[in-house]
Amino acid sequence: MSSVVSWEDAGTGVLVARIDRKPANALGPPIIDGLNALLDEAERRDSRVLVLTSAITGFFAAGADIKHMGTVDAQSFTEYGDRLRGAVERLASANLISIAAVEGVALGGGLELAMACTMRVSGADAKYGLPEVRLGLIPGAAGTQRLPRLVGRGRAIDIMATARQVPADEAASIGLVDRLVPAGEAEEAALALAGQLSGLSRPALAAVVRTVDAAFDRPFDEGKRYEVEQIQELFETGEAREGITAFLEKRAPKFA
Repeated sequence: MSSVVSWEDAGTGVLVARIDRKPANALGPPIIDGLNALLDEAERRDSRVLVLTSAITGFFAAGADIKHMGTVDAQSFTEYGDRLRGAVERLASANLISIAAVEGVALGGGLELAMACTMRVSGADAKYGLPEVRLGLIPGAAGTQRLPRLVGRGRAIDIMATARQVPADEAASIGLVDRLVPAGEAEEAALALAGQLSGLSRPALAAVVRTVDAAFDRPFDEGKRYEVEQIQELFETGEAREGITAFLEKRAPKFA
């Protein structure tokens, strides 16, 4: 277990992880190492759902480690960026459902980390932003790609170009976060959601994510064909048969 990323088993295949690098969870090398250790552990446990949150009041994660960036040369900057991107993309492609439980600010790389999760649950006092233009930069861990997919081109440019902080209620209304709960209740709500998801068919959940993502990457007709492939595979591999049989027998399904 990392000194700045800790985790615990919440039961039913749910793993809860907390980032704790004071003062603001800057995503420097210690957190990158911690995220990779976390994902190693999730793979070892074969976790079904991961809830990612912060142990620091007022901060989910304030962004990249600017102090670290200010001390490195161009080559080291590239290496740092590659390592951060690697951890973020590893989270995005993990064989589980990931839920970011956000309280406080999620800025820059912190928002990119939250957007790499499958879903986002937000406390009402949370704020979101990609303010890299203030440093003469742009988001570098797929923020320019994921944000417009969530909120649309115009809103994404508005958020990035103005470097403004988006309040939680607006974030929910534009689709940046999926669920909005009272301040201080994001982790509790995320755990409740995780418990619900952990009891569902893991292959079916993965297929939902794949087919929805395909809607952004493929022409409509190709996406429809991919949907047919996915549903046929679920039926042929037994998940749908088990779900249908359990429904007819009025019992809980025993999914993979």
